[in-house]
This record gives sequence, structure tokens and C-alpha cells, in this order.
Amino acid sequence: MKKILIADDELAIRLLLKDTFEAEGYETCTACDGREAIEILEKCLRENCPIDLIILDIRMEEMGGREALRVIKYRLCLDTPVIFYTAYDFKQNFDFWEAADYLVKSADLGELVDKVKELLRD
Repeated sequence: MKKILIADDELAIRLLLKDTFEAEGYETCTACDGREAIEILEKCLRENCPIDLIILDIRMEEMGGREALRVIKYRLCLDTPVIFYTAYDFKQNFDFWEAADYLVKSADLGELVDKVKELLRD
């Protein structure tokens, strides 16, 4: 079963995404900010239970998505696909080009679900 890490500072969004992706057949874990997401990733690396995809919000307390992406790509050296899922449109910012995709939050989760399925195809 593919495993998704969801990092968002809004509890309602975390729960909505968790429920949505579990209904699609994925295992999920959640984090309230980038720092907690990094801690989960480090624990998964130690326990050899990898995360297959990461969904990050950009603006979060403690550590935002941009900072978390840098740690994921350069310190942890993970090739895990990262999707930025945010209410803010920063697509033209070079900091986000290493992400697999960048989607603006919407009441319709179809685009996000489709992108996750595309990235997690075997």
C-alpha cells in the first residue's frame, strides 16, 4: 500500500485529505508543519518504511513548505515526489521548481487526487 505524508497547519484540511486518500486506498500520516513532517520522514527512514509521496502546504508555523522541501531534497536526499497544495499562488517562484507539482487549494479535490494517482503509478 502506498503511503502519503500530508503536512498542513489547518486540522480540517489534514483530516479532509487523510479521509479522501484513505478512501482511495492509500495509507496516510499527517503533520501540522514542516518540522513535524521532517521528523516523520526521518523516523520512516530509520524504520525502513518509506513515504511514497508528500503533500505540503506552503505557509505553516514552525517550518513552512519551502524550508521543508529543501531539507527533504538536500539533507535527507529523498527523491520522493512532493506536491505543494496551498491557497497561495507562488508558481513562478524558483523555490518551488523541485516539487513534482504545485496545486492551488480548491473545494474540488479531484485535481489533487488525480495528480497523486499519476505520481504513484507503478
